[in-house]
Amino acid sequence: MEVALRKVHDSDLAVFFRQLNDPESLRMAAFTPEDPADRDGFDARWKQIRSTSLVRTVLVDGDVVGSAAVYGEPGEREVTYWVDRAYWGRGIATAALRILLAEVSERPLYARAAADNEGSLRVLRKCGFRDSARASGFAHARGEEIAEIVLTLRD
Repeated sequence: MEVALRKVHDSDLAVFFRQLNDPESLRMAAFTPEDPADRDGFDARWKQIRSTSLVRTVLVDGDVVGSAAVYGEPGEREVTYWVDRAYWGRGIATAALRILLAEVSERPLYARAAADNEGSLRVLRKCGFRDSARASGFAHARGEEIAEIVLTLRD
């Protein structure tokens, strides 16, 4: 299994939109757009993401399986990633994040995950992120305020 990253192609967006609307993935990610089924909102958000962030498509053996990005203001930049649920538990998110981190030398970098999202927390910790704070925020995918963990990568 070969994991690789490349620049996002317009054709990737249909795959990302489908992935964003998987109910189990939404619940796990928690902090999602208010209405993930709003295609116009999705397209506008991705237009902004592509113009202001370092964003990559995650490929496994040449197939589009997700995305990974670094976004935000210098000194406050965060990482985010999304892998299709059919590929969870295979080390793909970890491999993709490691590739992305090799491309971005800026430190510190931050990440956030729902406190109960053990899979994402495991990925981040394997990639060198360390818990640095606890917070809470409104999780649209769950319709309530939930606990989240903020992690920091320093080196």
